[in-house]
Amino acid sequence: MLRPPVESGQYTSYEFGKTLRTSGVLASMGRVGSAYDNAMAESFFATLKEELVYQRAWPTRHELEMEVFSYIEGFYNPQRRHSRLDNLSPADYEKIIKQQVTQTEVSA
Repeated sequence: MLRPPVESGQYTSYEFGKTLRTSGVLASMGRVGSAYDNAMAESFFATLKEELVYQRAWPTRHELEMEVFSYIEGFYNPQRRHSRLDNLSPADYEKIIKQQVTQTEVSA
């Protein structure tokens, strides 16, 4: 029997989930066999295709790769507002979280 390089079971184990929750991290996948597995990744790729890939023809794979990189690093990650982040950009969201952490540390 062939196995994938990384066993998915270790990422869905109770202990792994407990570690994520303890660390304040939200897992990006649902239960095993759930329709919501990889939902965030699927949503990202749908957005990428709609906002960039399908907007024009790409003469070369290299040109598309460069534009995808620019889109992700120059717009999607730092600037695009995300509903999951209360319609804030990741940069603004991180700034707010850092301010909250600093305020918590100062008052502790």
